[in-house]
Amino acid sequence: MPAKPLEGVRVLDLTNVLAGPFCCHQLAHLGAEVLKVEAPGRGDLARQLGQDEGLSAQNMGISFLAPNPGKRSMTLNLKSEAGKDILRRLVARSDVLVENFRPGVMDRLGLGYEALKAENPRLIYCAISGFGQDGPLRDRPAYDQIIQGMAGAMAITGDAGSAPLRAGWPVADTVGGLTAAMAISAALNARPRGGFIDVAMLDSLLATMGWAVSNLLVGGVHPVPAGNENLTSAPSAAYQCADAPINIAANKQEQWELLARHLGLAEMLADPDFATRADRKANRHALNARIAAVLRSRDASVWVEELNAIGVPAGPVLSMEEALQQPQYQQRDQVAGFTLRDGRSVEVVRTGVQIDGAPLTVEAGPPELGADTETVLTELGLSEAEIAELHKEGAL
Repeated sequence: MPAKPLEGVRVLDLTNVLAGPFCCHQLAHLGAEVLKVEAPGRGDLARQLGQDEGLSAQNMGISFLAPNPGKRSMTLNLKSEAGKDILRRLVARSDVLVENFRPGVMDRLGLGYEALKAENPRLIYCAISGFGQDGPLRDRPAYDQIIQGMAGAMAITGDAGSAPLRAGWPVADTVGGLTAAMAISAALNARPRGGFIDVAMLDSLLATMGWAVSNLLVGGVHPVPAGNENLTSAPSAAYQCADAPINIAANKQEQWELLARHLGLAEMLADPDFATRADRKANRHALNARIAAVLRSRDASVWVEELNAIGVPAGPVLSMEEALQQPQYQQRDQVAGFTLRDGRSVEVVRTGVQIDGAPLTVEAGPPELGADTETVLTELGLSEAEIAELHKEGAL
């Protein structure tokens, strides 16, 4: 098997819940050796989260399983001097440290970037937070929904009757994690290596909203919630068919013309109200009403096949279960199966990346809390007696 891009890179994952773990999830699949450093006794909060109470009771909650395959886990009390010393020793042999504590927490522990840089000048230190390491809101706690609201994302999600509306998954956390993983991957290529990366979820989410933001900053157009409409084109929206909705994106002039003819609406091509993209956008309600009336006559699957066959982009609106069962998705092998200690089989999604025709994978499933503590300490050169003393001191 060819080497993965980050093979040989050592990452210390001091993060909790999602943004940080999702960042390190990407790095692990890219080949990095990721060691999850968790608080003794409780570990990552996500171990107690998810829709399966049995797994949560085992400290293996579903919310933990999703972004943590392929990592090792050790417990370390960073409030104890012995625990801090062990972390410094780990830093000395690592390439990357990722944390998502509130700004200032690691400095107060004596484990901030400047202190750890003394242990390893080549260390890439990535701090993920809600609002960043400076600014008037730096000390505020932040959760995904808070960031969605403060980034303006909720204000333009939904329609006039339902907005503001949050996205159906923690988009701010995942975007923040992806942003951090991208920055770390780039920093690993820098020479000389080493530096401090500051990732704010607020900044990251706004960065992904470039079209909407630029329409405001450059065009002076205030974004509005558009429901299932694409404000940049028409017809481009979700339409109800006889049994289910479909999405149609006839964004090009030739696609609009093909669609109109196929739906028996060729007369609309001569109507000045629909002649250009700008005309169709201005008259989108009348346009969509004519299209919807035809689409309701047949099932969604029929329209999807026919429209794609003539070159008009169309797709079904699926449930999560249907999305996972699509032959297209299944063929690309993006779901991984693991067996937990109690014998239960679980499945989680991979990263969505393929290299040289194969999906990125990890060999091990999500780790039990502290499963690798003694192995890691032995790798650092500690004896059984020294490890026993650390347990006695409450450092582990």
